Amino acid sequence: MSKHAVVSQILPFSCVDGPGSRLVIFLQGCNYQCKNCHNPHTINLCDACGDCIDSCPEQALSLIHSQAMPLQQMRSQEMSLHGDPIPVNHFPCSSPCSSPSKPHIVWDSTKCSQCDTCLAVCPRQSTPKTSHYTVEQMLEVIYGQRHFINGITLSGGEASLQLPFIIELFSAIKSSEHLSHLSCMLDTNGSLSSTGWHKLLPFLDGAMVDLKAWQQDTHHYITGRDNQPVFTSIELLTQHNKLYEVRLLHIPGITDYEHDVDALGGYLSNLPTETRVKLNEFHHHGVKGIGSTWPQCTQADIARLANQLTQRGVTNIVLPSLYI
Repeated sequence: MSKHAVVSQILPFSCVDGPGSRLVIFLQGCNYQCKNCHNPHTINLCDACGDCIDSCPEQALSLIHSQAMPLQQMRSQEMSLHGDPIPVNHFPCSSPCSSPSKPHIVWDSTKCSQCDTCLAVCPRQSTPKTSHYTVEQMLEVIYGQRHFINGITLSGGEASLQLPFIIELFSAIKSSEHLSHLSCMLDTNGSLSSTGWHKLLPFLDGAMVDLKAWQQDTHHYITGRDNQPVFTSIELLTQHNKLYEVRLLHIPGITDYEHDVDALGGYLSNLPTETRVKLNEFHHHGVKGIGSTWPQCTQADIARLANQLTQRGVTNIVLPSLYI
């Protein structure tokens, strides 16, 4: 039986999630609890409590118990080719969606006004605006975009939590006559085990890994998790020539990049010269709780960190293309 995944969003075009123009699939669920998360509704999975249904002003949410996707959701709008997010519940599928048989919330994107009231009332800080996709259904989506993109990127949440789906999808792409030209990339927090990486590596072209802090205690404070698995992942990917990019999200006064810049710079300068070091700036958009009180990162903050890293031998630095 084909693997399925819980998808929060599909972006038909992106130029910041790997090389070239890419279709990006955002999977729901994350094993980190980052205080600075810009999309906190992608962390937890919906438990179909139903609290959001009555709160929806457009009556775009309903609770169903069957596996089959409702007929009205099978009658799709055409996919936008202008960069708009693809409504995940509005793709024509050749077979019913293989979602679990337990109750689940169904989102009708044709009615939705994107007011996000459902996100505000969710007791799990999750989202009902997700859908289950089989590998075959996702391949249909990718097939429709194959002439306009250079590759596929799986992101999240933390995409590697749904590893069996990723492996089956990437394997199918690599063996497809029509899709094998597409590169397969993973955007990850680096928490995947070595065993998991070795299962994925035969079908993976590259990974972008977040290094959210240098010191263990700082990383744990920000994410709730240790960072040793991240370093292990970076080293393993480097050994197999699969490390495309290391990402640093700079939060002035919170992340320890500048405080530990000598150690950080030495570490990054020893990575392969083709591995990009991407500096991202923290901003408040979407952030909840204490993270929304942290200082936002400015262009000057990024420039200072970039200069410090350059002085320590880090050469392939990529700066933000847009500052908010």
